[in-house]
Amino acid sequence: MTTRRRWAPARLLADVRPLQESAAFRRLWIGTSLSSVGSRMTGFALMLQVYELTRSSAAVGTLMLVQAVPVIALGLLGGSLADAVDRRRLVLVTSSCLTLVSAALAAQAYAGVGQLWLLYALAAVQALLQAVDNPARRTFVPHLLPTAQIPAGLALNMLSFHLSLLTGPALAGFITAAAGLKLCYLIDTVSFGAALYGIARLPPVPPQADARRPGLRATAEGLRFIRRQRVLAAAFLADINATFLGMPVALFPALNAAHFGGAPETLGLLTASLGAGGVLGSALSGPAGRVTRQGRAMLIAVAVWGSGIAGFGLTNVFWLALLLLAVAGAADVTSVVFRGTIVQTVTPDALRGRVSAADYVVGAGVPQIGNFEAGVLGSLTTPVISAVSGGLATVAGAVVLALAVPSFRRYRAPEKESKLAGSRPQASPATTEPGQATGLS
Repeated sequence: MTTRRRWAPARLLADVRPLQESAAFRRLWIGTSLSSVGSRMTGFALMLQVYELTRSSAAVGTLMLVQAVPVIALGLLGGSLADAVDRRRLVLVTSSCLTLVSAALAAQAYAGVGQLWLLYALAAVQALLQAVDNPARRTFVPHLLPTAQIPAGLALNMLSFHLSLLTGPALAGFITAAAGLKLCYLIDTVSFGAALYGIARLPPVPPQADARRPGLRATAEGLRFIRRQRVLAAAFLADINATFLGMPVALFPALNAAHFGGAPETLGLLTASLGAGGVLGSALSGPAGRVTRQGRAMLIAVAVWGSGIAGFGLTNVFWLALLLLAVAGAADVTSVVFRGTIVQTVTPDALRGRVSAADYVVGAGVPQIGNFEAGVLGSLTTPVISAVSGGLATVAGAVVLALAVPSFRRYRAPEKESKLAGSRPQASPATTEPGQATGLS
């Protein structure tokens, strides 16, 4: 009994074997983590610059919409491109272009241009590049890790994501108060060097010999696969429910001004609190790899997210607002880990770029539409009504989905896993279709 008590806490912690056993994954993870902090600082600076120019939640929501349109319109086509070319080279090109966009944002800030249309245009270009970059980047994990470590690898990626969400906005808030938001853009530009190094050191990730040419037909094939896989489609719907109805970020500047004094530091802490919860959820993600009913677990996490957002909208006590957002952030990371695991284990490698693109559209495009909806509703009514109604609607949506798609609620993770042949996982019956070999992604 003593031994079991001693090891029980360790079983809660994130599984770090992917970092220990895969040098390529470790380099990629470290480089991406450092660059993500800079990207979060740019996101904070963009949001604050738009709000300072307009004093409008709707304008902030429109910024999110401008970022969402390229993701939704071209994200799926980006996935078909990722399935047809060397994904490592593709990500090197897109990341280099993203560096130039960050440099342009820094230049306009230092020049004092202050044009709303220019901010929207640069945000749209940035989102367009990310719509190609992210689907290809998401396919790296199954290439670098065996199937048994995919949940751990995704949890570590979510830990990186939420560490950046925690540290990036918090640092940006204090840096903005001390030196102005232009420095945030500059730091982001410099931080891309770490990401480019991690990507450049990856092994080549060539397409399969029978890969389809990128285009609408290849994209449609990926969408048909998702439609046939009810569990996969339900996982996407669960996330859409949470992010379209319950995203609160566009409301942060107005709620910060109305309830918490309006200082940049407090705005940064509100955004960072989502990351703090995500860091906690990722750091204690050990049990996630042992959960078999992943669909049910995802629905519970979505309901907790919605409850946290509704509670945040109701309070004007700063510490309680931070706590509720942290709870929501922890639930979010749990939901995304299960969704990502389902996507990567159900999808054959020949379709992984396209399905990962759909995953990216759901995870990155829909939240921005949700922020637009929240900002517009907050301007038409009040930010409080927008946050509370969105959170409660998210909880109701999770219940409806559980009842409407019982196969998702009962879904169990496959027991079989890939075996490594060199550094590449072989296909398993759970992850491929007949006649298709699984490659690294």
